[in-house]
Amino acid sequence: MKIRADIAEWIHQGFNNEEISRLAGVDPKTVAAARRRLGAPNAPARRNATALERLYAEAVPTGTVRDYKPDYRPLTPEEQAANRRLLLAALRTPAGPA
Repeated sequence: MKIRADIAEWIHQGFNNEEISRLAGVDPKTVAAARRRLGAPNAPARRNATALERLYAEAVPTGTVRDYKPDYRPLTPEEQAANRRLLLAALRTPAGPA
């Protein structure tokens, strides 16, 4: 049995069978079979969010600029580096309870 890459990734990220079957549009038995092949136990229904999920939960792109200011100026390289450090630090911290 060949396991779909997206299903394997969700299993490794900690999604449970029901969540994966809903996301992938497959039967829960298909996900259970893939989980058995990978030797991973079924995850509990509640889990901590992944770093990418936390990033999207904090700011969902809408295509509009919320705080538009006509006097906007581009960020300096120092400001960009500081923002990058803050983002990486936020991604390293564990998520709080859901």
